Amino acid sequence: MTGIDKQTSKHQIDQLVSSYDYELPQEQIAQTPLSERDGSKLLVVDSPTHHSHHIFRELPQLLQPGDLLILNNTRVIPARLYGRKSTGAPVEILLLEEREHQGQHQSWLALVKPGRRLK
Repeated sequence: MTGIDKQTSKHQIDQLVSSYDYELPQEQIAQTPLSERDGSKLLVVDSPTHHSHHIFRELPQLLQPGDLLILNNTRVIPARLYGRKSTGAPVEILLLEEREHQGQHQSWLALVKPGRRLK
């Protein structure tokens, strides 16, 4: 999470995090990669108000001189943890990035829902 420091207010952080909080039906989450990778879905954003859905193999025909192509090489890991507070309230933790300290993996950057401090 770039741009977050000690001066960033909790409200600003909540607004940033809420941008990534949306419902995604389980049946729309791929469980395995396609056998033909070029058949994967492709979202094309033409302007701030227009987007269209395509298939990845169509990419060469869609590109125009001056277009910006953004690649995402992130990997999905099973990093969502569910638990309960001592009060019985549910807690969800999404692990985002493993952090190193002095060459040791000691902690994770995580989103916690609800966003209040855990004890």
